[in-house]
Amino acid sequence: MVSGLPAGTWGFVAAVFVLAGLVKGVVGLGLPTISMALLALFMPPAQAAALLIVPSFLTNVWQARPFHTLGPLLRRIGGMQIGVCVGTLGGAWLLGAPSGHLASAALGVALVAYALWGLFGQPLAIDPAAEGWAGLLVGAVTGVVTAATGVFAVPAVPYLQALGLGRDGLIQAMGVSFTVSTVALAGGLWLAGGYAPGAAGASLLMLLPALAGMWAGTRLRRGLPPRTFRLWFMYSLILLGLYQIVQAILSSR
Repeated sequence: MVSGLPAGTWGFVAAVFVLAGLVKGVVGLGLPTISMALLALFMPPAQAAALLIVPSFLTNVWQARPFHTLGPLLRRIGGMQIGVCVGTLGGAWLLGAPSGHLASAALGVALVAYALWGLFGQPLAIDPAAEGWAGLLVGAVTGVVTAATGVFAVPAVPYLQALGLGRDGLIQAMGVSFTVSTVALAGGLWLAGGYAPGAAGASLLMLLPALAGMWAGTRLRRGLPPRTFRLWFMYSLILLGLYQIVQAILSSR
C-alpha cells in the first residue's frame, strides 16, 4: 500500500522515524504522533498508520523493559489494556481506518491542555481503589482515539502519570500500554481493510531508523535530572499537540 512512493521519498520517511525515535527515547512517547503528523503530509493517514506498526511495536517492547518487574505493573494497568483493545477494535469497526482531521485536532487540543495543566495546575492523582474501573474506562476511550487518529497518547498518558509510578515506572508503563495499542491498531487496520502484507514489509524497513533515534534519545534522557525530565515531558506534549492541531487545520483545507 506504500510501494508507490517515489524512491527519494523513502529518505524523508526514514528521517521522520529517526526524529520520532529520538523524541520517544527522551520522553517515552511521540513516535506515533510525530510519524503520523509528518507522514500525513504526503500519504493518507491509514498508510502512515500502517507504516508505523512495526517500529512502534518493537520500540515499545524495548521501552517496557525490565520484564521481571512487569507483574506488579500489569496488576495495576491490566484493566486499562483490556479497555484499549476493546475501544480500538470497536472504534475501527465503527469508524474505519484513521482519517478524521477533526479527531486529530481534538487530540492536539487534549495534549496541550493536559501539558499546561501539568505545568501550572495541581498534579492529578487516582485513588488506588478506583484504578480498576478508571483504567478500563480510560483504556476504552484511548482505544477509540487510537482508531480515529492512529495516536494513542490521550487519555492514556495523563492517567498513567496520575498513578504516581515515578520516572522509570512511567516510561515502562507507557511502553506496555503503547505496545498493546500498537497490536490493537494493527488489528483495527486489518478489520478496516487498511493493512496489507506489503505494508508490513515497508514498516519493517523503518524499524532501524526508529531504533537508532530511540537509542540516542534514551542516552540523552539518562542524563536529565527528574525536574528537567518533567519539563521536557510537558513541553514535548505541547509541541506535539500544537503540531497535531496545525497539521489537522492544513490538511482540512
